[in-house]
Amino acid sequence: MLEVFLKTLPFFAVIAVGYWAGRTKFFSEEATAYLTKFVFYFALSAMIFRFAANLSLREILDWTFIGAYFWATAAIYLVATAVALWRAVSVEEAAIEAQSAVIGNVGFLGIPMLILLMGEYAIGPIMMVLAVDLIFFGSLVVILITGSRDGRMSLGILRTVGGGLIRNPMIVSIVLGFTWSSFAIPIPGPMNEFLAILGGAATPGALFAIGASLAGKSAERIEVAGWLSFCKLVLHPAAVAIAVLSVFPVEPHLAAVMIACAALPTAGNVYIIAQHYRVAPQRVSATILISTAVSILTVSLVIGWVS
Repeated sequence: MLEVFLKTLPFFAVIAVGYWAGRTKFFSEEATAYLTKFVFYFALSAMIFRFAANLSLREILDWTFIGAYFWATAAIYLVATAVALWRAVSVEEAAIEAQSAVIGNVGFLGIPMLILLMGEYAIGPIMMVLAVDLIFFGSLVVILITGSRDGRMSLGILRTVGGGLIRNPMIVSIVLGFTWSSFAIPIPGPMNEFLAILGGAATPGALFAIGASLAGKSAERIEVAGWLSFCKLVLHPAAVAIAVLSVFPVEPHLAAVMIACAALPTAGNVYIIAQHYRVAPQRVSATILISTAVSILTVSLVIGWVS
């Protein structure tokens, strides 16, 4: 376990450096925003496209895997929603809290860290987890928030959801990568080098951006943020583990990656949604801050266990 912790420590050290840079204003909020945009639209997109283009969708598409992750995640989503509604918050706040409880930082933290720690076989499962998070649950939170405000489902909501998916560079990169792969055409040498150089900036850039963005977040509503962090770091990976060990016959190496993905802290894009719709952004901010800080230990424990 100590060996795994020491392997994960450099990743969190880069996050800490980013946090220091943001906290001391050496890296301004504007600089953090532009770095995040560079990683999101260019570096991470290049990395994902290159990975997907060298995979076969037919080989990695596993409906049992998708079902296990989806239902385990849905179970915790319902638990977080029920607790929120029991506290008499609005439907849109409950939706944001549930999103915070199950959507991990797979893109910025999971892809660079888990692939290096668990090997290249982790690429396919991570892609499937990312697709479920973005397509199913990323759409659900928008539908719940806009639907509760309008009081009904409308074509406009579906347009908003569809437009969001089409504009998401992670989804676009995955689709384009698998499309390229389907033609069985090798990536030309210069293009492959270009993608490798650009994608190589994703790991340090993403980790630094996570830390710098955390510097601007406040730890308000600690009790709620603590509960949501517990859901994300403990209940979510536990539910996924139960699903793959007792209900869904997922292969061990795939199950290990899925559980590790579920153990990741709350994703920054949940805050973007909360800020955009003005639904409890401080609560989400605190959850991201607490879950990321605590995950230094919990992620190491989970990866050590599944390994």
